[in-house]
Amino acid sequence: QVQLVESGGGLVQPGGSLRLSCTASGSIFSIYPMGWYRQAPGKQRELVAQITSGGTTDYADSVKGRFTISKDNAKNTVYLQINTLKPEDTAVYYCNAGPFDASGDHYLYWGQGTQVSVSS
Repeated sequence: QVQLVESGGGLVQPGGSLRLSCTASGSIFSIYPMGWYRQAPGKQRELVAQITSGGTTDYADSVKGRFTISKDNAKNTVYLQINTLKPEDTAVYYCNAGPFDASGDHYLYWGQGTQVSVSS
């Protein structure tokens, strides 16, 4: 069983930056793709960024130009750099990685989430 642990969330002012980390208990990021999701209160969980095992990245239109996903396979860690934070970025951010789950909609492993709050 692989465990994913997110960190780096917090309370920041609009326009600020954060770097989120997702660290895995095993070397899965060199094998499987990984996605960062977020879920705001009362809203559905949405995919904001993803990275393949080979390092190809993709972003939701709403975050392009402000979010950057990267990874360090040697550290079993994927990062999400978030710049120019907006109040609408407030959400719990989750990492999701591994082979597809039974539904085929998501990967098998989820982290516990890290809260990002943007407010003045």
